[in-house]
Amino acid sequence: QVQLVESGGGLVQPGGSLRLSCAASGSIFRINAMGWYRQAPGKQRELVATIISGGSTNYADSVKGRFTISRDNAKNTVYLQMNSLKPEDTAVYYCNVDHSRGLRRVDYWGQGTQVTVSS
Repeated sequence: QVQLVESGGGLVQPGGSLRLSCAASGSIFRINAMGWYRQAPGKQRELVATIISGGSTNYADSVKGRFTISRDNAKNTVYLQMNSLKPEDTAVYYCNVDHSRGLRRVDYWGQGTQVTVSS
């Protein structure tokens, strides 16, 4: 099993910044990709950003140029630096890890952290 612990959410004014962190622990064999998703009230969960083990990244169009995903492989930790935040970024943000052990591949999810952008 892999456990994910998220931190860094909170309340911020429009135009402000927040940094989310997600640390993976437990029986870690191979992390293929780490990422962040978000879910706003009444909406489906959507991709925010992902980063694979080689360092390539992928972003939702709505956050390109404002958010930056990074990872520390030695710490099994992924970060999301969020700048120029907008009210529409308000959501619960979930960390995701794509993990493999042999032929078994499993998605793990964090508990979610609330981000609220409001004046």
